[in-house]
Order: sequence, then C-alpha cells, then structure tokens
Amino acid sequence: MAKLTRVAAAAVYERFRAAAPAPATELAYRNSFELLVAVVLSAQATDVSVNKATPALFAVADTPAKMLALGEERLGGYIKTIGLWRAKAKNVIALSKKLIDVHGGKVPESREALESLPGVGRKTANVVASVAFGAPAIAVDTHVFRVANRTGLASGRTPRAVEDGLMKVTPPALLHDAHHWLILHGRYVCKARRPECWRCLISDLCAFKPKELAPGLVPKKKTAKKRAANSRARPKKTSA
Repeated sequence: MAKLTRVAAAAVYERFRAAAPAPATELAYRNSFELLVAVVLSAQATDVSVNKATPALFAVADTPAKMLALGEERLGGYIKTIGLWRAKAKNVIALSKKLIDVHGGKVPESREALESLPGVGRKTANVVASVAFGAPAIAVDTHVFRVANRTGLASGRTPRAVEDGLMKVTPPALLHDAHHWLILHGRYVCKARRPECWRCLISDLCAFKPKELAPGLVPKKKTAKKRAANSRARPKKTSA
C-alpha cells in the first residue's frame, strides 16, 4: 500500500476537522475514573454494549473506593452483558485498589503510570491520557489500525508501529483529536469488510484501491474503442 505524503496526510486531517470540529469518544463517563473503567471494559467489546452497562454501575461506584467496596462478584452482575466480563471485573477491582494504595485514589496522568495498572495496556493508557488529560497521544485500536494502513496514513504490522507512524505525520495541533477522527471514520465509513468509499470524504486522497462502489453499481467495462486505443499505445515488441 502506498504511503501518503505529509502534505496529503495534513489534507486528510483538515477534511476530518472541517466535517467534525470537536470529535469525542462515544463512551459515556463523568470523571477520569469512569473513563478509565469504561475503556478497560470496552476491550474486545463495542462502546454500545459498555454504555448500556455502565450507567447503573457508575450510579453506585464512581470512585476507586466505591468500586473496591462493591467487590468483584457484585461488579460482575453489572457487566455480564460485556464480553470477557469475568477478567474485566477482576482487573477493575485490582486497578481500583492500586489507585487507592499508590495514587491516593486518583487516576494518574502519565502513560507510564496508567500502563502499570492491572488490565491497562498502551491503547487504554493513551485514550485516558488524551481524553482525560489532553496529552498528545494517539490510541491505536482495530479501527485506527485498519484506517491508517488502508489509507496510507501510516503502515505497520503492529499497533505500536502504526502509532509511531501516525505521530510522525499528524500535525501537532491535531493530535488530541486525531484518534477520534480515525476511530469514527473506521467505525462508520472505512469498515472492515467493505469500506464505503462512495461516501468517503477523503476517497481521492486515500491510497486504497480499487475503490468500493455504491451498492448496485458495477465497474464500467472498457469499450472496444478504448481497448483498441490502449492496444495502439503499447510499445511493439521487437526482435533482439
């Protein structure tokens, strides 16, 4: 896949900004702890499924102390509809305890401190650092990974390689919003099975080919006249 130039990458982001000047996470939260828990719960699950479960949970446990008091078993009752809920319940209780024991009950701002919490990897740490504290970070989930590789914004076989590539081509002033634009674009337009190129606002800049046509449309076939013209344009073979 061809890689976009910095100029083309900047143009991509400018179009995203024009279409959505203030992008935001679709996870529902009211404070940094709720955001942290929501992002942990969203791993290998949809934001929709998390948002259905967390209002009732956060009504009774919106701080590390309240979550720890709730306990793993009762927490599980609130999140059973979310994939991998048993492991996530264990991690949420463990990270709540560590927040109390090590960080005075507060969510730390640094990525390194966030990554030291149970159940928190680099992607989750980047989301929290960026969304809650305004850190210049790009969280690479499956959507961002796919969009970056497919469009040519950044290529890589691992999330970290893609993250590093995006950090190089993303204008510093847009770093805070970049991963929101890429996530939303991947979720609603540049879909995994079939990207909806016919309604993509960066289709002409994107390196992905061939472009997907709108449902019901078929690629134009070459006419006999065009085939003849192409044939005449090819250099004739000569004997050595």
